[in-house]
Parts: sequence; C-alpha cells; structure tokens
Amino acid sequence: MAPSDDRLDDDDYPAYTMGRAAEIVGASQDFLRRLGEAKLITPLRSAGGHRRYSRYQLRLAARAREMVDQGTALEAACRIIVLEDQLEEALEVNRRHRREHESGAG
Repeated sequence: MAPSDDRLDDDDYPAYTMGRAAEIVGASQDFLRRLGEAKLITPLRSAGGHRRYSRYQLRLAARAREMVDQGTALEAACRIIVLEDQLEEALEVNRRHRREHESGAG
C-alpha cells in the first residue's frame, strides 16, 4: 500500500482544515479554538501555520459540542472527555493483558 493510501485509514492524520472541521462538527471555528485552549485537542499546523484536524480530534470535538449543547461548561466537558478516554485506554490495556495471560496459560 502506498503511504498516501495509509493516511486514508489513519484516524490521526490531520486531513481537515479548520473551516471543514467546524462544518463537520457543527460548531464554530471559535469553538474549535477554545477546545485547543482547553487542551482537549491540539491541531497540527500546516507549513503555512493553518490548523489541521484529524478524524479522532473531530470525534472529540463533536463529543464536547454535544456536552456543551446539553449545558455542561466547556472546561468540564473537556475534562470528562479526557477522563473517559483515559479509562477506555486503561480498559483496553487490561483486556490485552488478560488475553495474553489466558493464551499463555492454555
């Protein structure tokens, strides 16, 4: 597979401009900037200094927008999302260890 093909499946590839990201998320560009200030997402910068967002970052931004729309303060929404992601990562590590242990014991 060519490297460019790999990027199509890469959730972390910064494929979206700020304008397109805001459109996809259904939020303003200012909202995306505020998520950056709250350190929920850190967009990559293009050679020209423009923000570029990945699909993973867009999912986080959409979760934050949904929570804010429901009345959660932006900073609280960002903290909740970070904690949810940390928990999911820890659970995945736990599942992986459990599978390794079970396959080694059998």
